[in-house]
Amino acid sequence: MGMEQSALSQIATTLARHFDSLYYVEIETGRYLEIVPLEMFDGLKVPKEGKDFFAMATTIAKKYVHPEDLPGILRMYDKDVILEHLNRERSYSGICRMISGGKIWHIRHIDVISEDQKHILFCLECVEEEFRQREEQKRNLQSAERMARRDELTGIKNKNAFVEYSQDMDRRIGEGWEDLSFGVVMCDINDLKLINDTRGHSFGDETIQRASRMICNVFKHSPVFRIGGDEFVAVLTGGDLEQREHLVQKLQEESAANGRTRSGPVVACGLAVYDRGTDVGFDAVFKRADRLMYENKNDIKSRSLVDGYRNMEVVYKPIPDERKRLLDGLFGALYTVAAGSYIYLNDMRYDYSRWSLPLVDDFGLESEYMYHADKIWQNYIHPDDEEAYKEAVEAVISGNNQFRLFLYRARMADGTYAVLSTRGFVLTDSNGEPEYFGGIMIRH
Repeated sequence: MGMEQSALSQIATTLARHFDSLYYVEIETGRYLEIVPLEMFDGLKVPKEGKDFFAMATTIAKKYVHPEDLPGILRMYDKDVILEHLNRERSYSGICRMISGGKIWHIRHIDVISEDQKHILFCLECVEEEFRQREEQKRNLQSAERMARRDELTGIKNKNAFVEYSQDMDRRIGEGWEDLSFGVVMCDINDLKLINDTRGHSFGDETIQRASRMICNVFKHSPVFRIGGDEFVAVLTGGDLEQREHLVQKLQEESAANGRTRSGPVVACGLAVYDRGTDVGFDAVFKRADRLMYENKNDIKSRSLVDGYRNMEVVYKPIPDERKRLLDGLFGALYTVAAGSYIYLNDMRYDYSRWSLPLVDDFGLESEYMYHADKIWQNYIHPDDEEAYKEAVEAVISGNNQFRLFLYRARMADGTYAVLSTRGFVLTDSNGEPEYFGGIMIRH
């Protein structure tokens, strides 16, 4: 090719430090010489030298370049296109994916014209590690961004996300979007401070999580934000907006039931709908919903729906540490006997129970430790099996059957039902009074 071997050796030595493969091509004839071989593509069997580099490169590209990247690469190895580009600039580069050995490799192509304007250096560099690091940085950034907008306790959107959302709604309002329609539901957990003071912050956190799930389950098709310790906001659009009165009523009825049975959080709420004629921004709708929420909150208190939470120190009798340690000890012994089955054990004096972690995980229960777990568990039982389940439990507790086996269906975390065979039992104190109620479950 008119080049001394010593010069080629110098080029190879210098560029081998930077590139995985290098071809030296004579522009006029297309003759080429491989100076640095691309070892990772030994299977390509590319000739070390030849008469037409551009034809060879096109053939190889059609066989090994990813189909989505092939049109760009074929253009990159078109002689006229290369010369046109190199006449403007000294180099020409691009990245494509090549497939070899069942694996995809990212390869950077760099074409450089020589000083004599008669030769081109075609350089190939594997940049797979560079792409891997870039993707990892992208994932880390996306994860950090998600975490910055995600409430750690409940997993729903947080106040940062709410501020961004409200700003975007303000933009739409300012731009005069004619089809813009939405509603704001402001929610607040009643007596959360009392719950924290009488039951502890762990139970308070569980109450917040349950309230979050309750609100999200009602407004399934709308974004829900936790904007404060006990405050949530749902922004209704589409079908949820059309059904807003029904959905708010559903949330209020569920809260009322929780208040009466002391089996869950009581949530006050207020609904306001955007009025294009009077609302100058998102905050106007939000404040109206907030005001209506406080009216509902006062109404709930006046009807004593939260007496159960207000008098929790009497109703619940928070379990002392000594009793909790005793429960844990008995639970450990039961776990050993159960040999891996689902188990639960309830301290009947304090209505406080412990459940095995596989049972908690598989059925999506709130926690390993729970008050009033019997009422919580009843919500998981198939409607057709509720009566039979209640009768079986009552029989065991009343002493008519100390270790009774009964079958029923319970809803798992994924929404499907599992058949459980359960042996319920009662442990009595020294006076023969029921003290602990437990069960060993096997899933079929």
